[in-house]
Amino acid sequence: MKIPIENSSAIGEIVRASRKAQGIRQDDAAGSIGVSENFLGKIERGSDSVQWGKLFQVMEGLGIRVILDVPDNVASQMPSRSTNKDKP
Repeated sequence: MKIPIENSSAIGEIVRASRKAQGIRQDDAAGSIGVSENFLGKIERGSDSVQWGKLFQVMEGLGIRVILDVPDNVASQMPSRSTNKDKP
């Protein structure tokens, strides 16, 4: 399912829903992903001040895949993506 993301709160809602859908407590999810429970809570609350690397670590740990829909002219300016537009 594609869900538009307009702010950090939207990401937080998705992270929380993904964790709950898997029946995982917040402390267990944080431990298995390798982040603190406090950090995971900040993400789920939509904090604007989280580290990008850890955010992606959490999303990967919960099976959340991020795909950005950009105009073709933007994609063509990215050397690593210009020949593989359909690959994430």
